[in-house]
Amino acid sequence: MARTLLGAILNRAATTTPVPFASRSRSYGRGLLGANRSTTAQLNAMGSVGTLFAIVNRTAKAEAGVEWGLYRKAKSGKKEDRVQVTAHAALDLWNTPNPFYTQSVFVEAGAQHKCLTGETWWVIARNERANIPLELWPVRPDRMTPVPDPDLFLAGYMYTSPDGQQVALRREDVIFIRTPHPTDPYRGIGPVQALLTDLDAVRYSAEWNRNFFLNSAEPGGLIQVDRRLDDDEFDELRARWNEQHKGVANAHRVAILEQGTWIDRKFSQRDMQFAELRSVGSEIIREAFGFPKPMTGAVDDVNRANAEAGEVMFARWLCVPDLEAIKDALNHQLLPMYGATGQGLEFDYVNPVPEDVEKEATQLTARANAAGVLVGAGFDPAGSLSAVGLPDIPFVGRPAGAPSTVPADPAWEGATARLLGGIEAAQRWVAVCVDDENSCQPCLDNDGQTYKNRAAAYADYPGGSGYVDCEGGANCRCKVVKRGKGEGSE
Repeated sequence: MARTLLGAILNRAATTTPVPFASRSRSYGRGLLGANRSTTAQLNAMGSVGTLFAIVNRTAKAEAGVEWGLYRKAKSGKKEDRVQVTAHAALDLWNTPNPFYTQSVFVEAGAQHKCLTGETWWVIARNERANIPLELWPVRPDRMTPVPDPDLFLAGYMYTSPDGQQVALRREDVIFIRTPHPTDPYRGIGPVQALLTDLDAVRYSAEWNRNFFLNSAEPGGLIQVDRRLDDDEFDELRARWNEQHKGVANAHRVAILEQGTWIDRKFSQRDMQFAELRSVGSEIIREAFGFPKPMTGAVDDVNRANAEAGEVMFARWLCVPDLEAIKDALNHQLLPMYGATGQGLEFDYVNPVPEDVEKEATQLTARANAAGVLVGAGFDPAGSLSAVGLPDIPFVGRPAGAPSTVPADPAWEGATARLLGGIEAAQRWVAVCVDDENSCQPCLDNDGQTYKNRAAAYADYPGGSGYVDCEGGANCRCKVVKRGKGEGSE
């Protein structure tokens, strides 16, 4: 019988005898109270600084939008030879981790934790009879404490509930994804840990600006009195001053002092340079994450070239490493829990790095020229094409060094046409349909259909997935993939 995490924690706390490492975890937990508070501060920082929110939110949503699939490994070891698996308990779990989280929300929550603290924690709820995972739950990093063991290195984990109750978890109940900490092998590290002081500076500068306007939109000052005021006189002076001058609506009113002298503090926003401070703070945050400026939505110094370069950098160096870490956890920690049924399978994702069409066209031209040079020098045509990564299209070349006035060999002309045709075919797109009992006839009929370019392919499959004529509408699982280097599909 499936149990939610809340039910598992309450049930285990009420009925289960403490595991052997429980006593050790208490002392270890007290030593990490400061670290836990720091981790909580890192999590809370997302809602305090706009630049940090933009970076974490954009990264998490990009990773959550990536498509995943389960595949049976091929004997050749090549990705293109794998067979997609559409029915498996592990795939069902990954698509719906628990009754309250879809896959995208689950991944997004974990990505937020990873960006902010360098740690992602998943707790597994099992069917106790079959001992297979039935639910996955994301857990806040500041509520998890590793329990070291002198012999086993790690005895388990201690979860601290919102009401302070501590629950011992076995190692097999937890999947821990992290950016390794250089000095603590049990924890992770994230950019925010190095940015807390800078984030405070940015937040305080924003609060100072806010208070500047709340306090008459003018710098503060002092009222100096030449004698000591009693409590009643002090309260009366303060109340009258606030009544007449506090707030933006009372700005620039003439002050009347029955006693005392006004002393200006002589500070202005220009003196404090808060605009420059906030700009520098935002730049420091972007540098810590390695986040390209165009991806934050900035347009002041962005053109199409560096915007596209920023998109590639964002996907390649920020999203892909995190997706690889998730894939590693799924394949080496989750799938083995399914025993023999999980052997020979692997999870994989669709690469989010945008295609560089211009670069691919340049590389293709260079390969074709290199093949012509090799064949013209007398090398075997098939081997030459294979050496430069082109399809195996045998042809007879023009003699090496022959002048352009020499009539072209008909065989050369035909081979050239076949070569160009092969290059064109290598760049075609092909429709791929998930063939099972849920597939509609239009999708099955269009399975294997080829397109000469991306525009034509995306006309039938907007965004690369979902056939426009599918009877299931938005639930279509079909997609279009690019063929290259003589492959049938990606």
